Amino acid sequence: MFIGEYLHTIDQKKRLSVPAKFRKDLGKEAVITKGIDQCLVLYPLEQWKQIAKKLESMPTAKKEAREFIRMTLAAANEVELDKLGRILIPDLLKEYAGLKKSVSVLGLSNKIEIWDERSWQSHKKKTEKDADGIASKLEELGI
Repeated sequence: MFIGEYLHTIDQKKRLSVPAKFRKDLGKEAVITKGIDQCLVLYPLEQWKQIAKKLESMPTAKKEAREFIRMTLAAANEVELDKLGRILIPDLLKEYAGLKKSVSVLGLSNKIEIWDERSWQSHKKKTEKDADGIASKLEELGI
């Protein structure tokens, strides 16, 4: 299980060191793709296979489903962790998420999100300010 927030840097060769606590559960191969809110999502290979199956079963007659499938699958890249636990982030994905040098790596149970550090701090502050509103919407959903 992936939990926690970590600050890491992307090196000159576009590699990101995955937090040591995440490496065992992530395994040697993973998939990275575009996420919602202009972040990247890193999935263990087995988890990615489940996500891909769900995407395959979405109703492609619905425009929103088609667009989400395209966004997610077309941008997906298989990555391998090197001996030091680093992954290479493709330029297309770096550009999409606005990644520069400092990034936030977030453990979200079955996946990992990768954010530009400034974007994450801004998003987090905005979300924390609206915590009451978010809680009441979750209550409406029975959560």
